[in-house]
Amino acid sequence: MSIQNNKDNMETVAMRVCIVSIFGNTILSLIKLLAGVIAHSGAMVSDAVHSASDVFSSIIVIVGVKLSAQASDKEHPYGHERLECIAALLLANILCLTGIGIGYGAVKNIIAGDYAHLQTPGLLAAAAAILSIISKEAMFQYTKYHAKRVDSGALMADAWHHRSDAFSSVGALIGIVGARLGFPVLDSIASVVICLFIVKAAYDIFMDATDKMVDHACDDALENELRECACREEGVLHVDIMRTRVFGNKIYVDIEISADGNKTLFEAHEIAEHVHDAIERNFPKVKHVMVHVNPHLLSE
Repeated sequence: MSIQNNKDNMETVAMRVCIVSIFGNTILSLIKLLAGVIAHSGAMVSDAVHSASDVFSSIIVIVGVKLSAQASDKEHPYGHERLECIAALLLANILCLTGIGIGYGAVKNIIAGDYAHLQTPGLLAAAAAILSIISKEAMFQYTKYHAKRVDSGALMADAWHHRSDAFSSVGALIGIVGARLGFPVLDSIASVVICLFIVKAAYDIFMDATDKMVDHACDDALENELRECACREEGVLHVDIMRTRVFGNKIYVDIEISADGNKTLFEAHEIAEHVHDAIERNFPKVKHVMVHVNPHLLSE
């Protein structure tokens, strides 16, 4: 698959997933808001607001993917892939703030210790929480699958935002059931645990996007595969130096190979071309390969 086709495929998949997410979250947030108001559940109303924030997240992903898919130009000769990383960083911060907000409110309630004034929520709120857990987990799995398929950090961040909403709904369900059983403090305790899960997910997304922003090298296993691919080409005697860097969700490779020093310039160039084409053909994530040929004098 060509680089441009790969970009088009990634953009198409991301747009489709985000549209599904926006539609699903809009419907779900309205259902949860209505259930929270009717069943007198503050936790469910808060959960509805959390679902509504996912709509904003999906819009950020759409913008990030659209911008990163732009073709290279004079001002940006290496492309715009890092703009998707910026979208992932922004989503990681939103996710972290969401988790901290949930945790802060929960800790405040635990410290206050006054639960007598809390109104017992109705069963409708519990039903809405169960619906939310099932729906958001399905959306998480759906988004995560496609994020891995097209290797999109922003889409993966959006997937984890869905999972954080599922965690939030689990906390709301525990709180609602606990309140109906006479233990309203369970809502706050569950929310603190959920907060830790959400912040950990935000940290992982942030670190992954940061690695892609600072030209982080590929892992050793992938670099070894790249070396082996180059060495399999006829005329390559040795891989002298190889450097890799991750640029957004693409990889750039600089490689120096040794070839028979007695070969003509045309022959050496042909060997370099074969190495270049073999790497790009076997490693779809590699966007560009720079091959330098060093002369090697063979013993008579």
